[in-house]
Amino acid sequence: MVLVLTASCSSIKVGGPGRSGLVASQARPFDAKLNPMCLHTEGNKVLDASGKPVWLYGVNIASLEWTNGGEHVEESVNRAINDWKVSLIRLPLAQDRWFGKMTNQTDGGAAYRALVDKLVDTCAAGRVYINLDLHWSDCGKWVNEGGKLGQHDMPDERSIDFWRDAATRYQNQPNVIFGLYNEPHDVSFAVWRDGGTAADKPARWNPSQAKVNYEAVGLQKLYDTVRSTGATNLVTVSGLDWGYDLSGVLQGYEIKGSNLIYETHPYPNKPPNWDKNFGDASSKYPVYAGEWGFGRRDTNGLEYAQNLMQYAKKHELHWTAWDLHTTAGPTLIKNWQYEPTIFGQFVKEQLAALAAARGSNE
Repeated sequence: MVLVLTASCSSIKVGGPGRSGLVASQARPFDAKLNPMCLHTEGNKVLDASGKPVWLYGVNIASLEWTNGGEHVEESVNRAINDWKVSLIRLPLAQDRWFGKMTNQTDGGAAYRALVDKLVDTCAAGRVYINLDLHWSDCGKWVNEGGKLGQHDMPDERSIDFWRDAATRYQNQPNVIFGLYNEPHDVSFAVWRDGGTAADKPARWNPSQAKVNYEAVGLQKLYDTVRSTGATNLVTVSGLDWGYDLSGVLQGYEIKGSNLIYETHPYPNKPPNWDKNFGDASSKYPVYAGEWGFGRRDTNGLEYAQNLMQYAKKHELHWTAWDLHTTAGPTLIKNWQYEPTIFGQFVKEQLAALAAARGSNE
């Protein structure tokens, strides 16, 4: 069945189940009051419904990737909106938890999805955008079938199920952005874009260091899956080298489509050539620093952050700092009273200045 709704953001197509038969979501209703939040891209700019350039900035709020109910996520979202003055929140998610495939989930993921709904609605009420980031995957095998949920090289066939369902659910939500995959790594740009065989190496702290071979799904396929639902929401596409390297985008490996932003994750331990890794791409496409930050042991952290923010301003990069959590480092807060770290205080000051500038222009 095809259902067309009157909404200036998109023409909505409600499809049937995917190859796996998984169906958890229907399209949530469109709220006309949010129509001004509809975003689209032109060249290297992000524009709102009126054609006015939009600069997105804010914080990551982690924990829904490693827990079913999150850790202080509702309070953190409210704090980010009201105290930290963000215009964007990046929310990491896990595909197995979405469908209730963890061994400690008995509701098919209903509570998990309802919590994400609540956070999406809280952001909408505050006129804040939210990037739903597919952070953890499973190499193509659900946890309750013996799979291993975590941060892997590349998305897999279960990631297709996730995006078919999530894009269907939020295609009428103008404040929702889809982050296709957190940090691709250790494959070629050809596999990054088009898929292929991946040999996933477990994290160094994993007792088992046995590699897992699986069929990786390319970012083009995930993008096409989102669009097949009728969703026209902005999509972010992370580069290689754990999300950092976008050089292949200018070497013939760009994702074919529209309303997409390329995502980079610059950290102090990465090669310092920002132009090559993401700056050059920003001359042609919108670019978003989805993660960045520095830890307590980094004595040059403030200088790094200042330089990055100057570079972001010059190249009109969107950004979300990692992370509004007490232990998912580099941390923005010291405790659950939301006392900022040195890094957090710097970010909070940046956000306050940007919010003030935004207010003066409205």
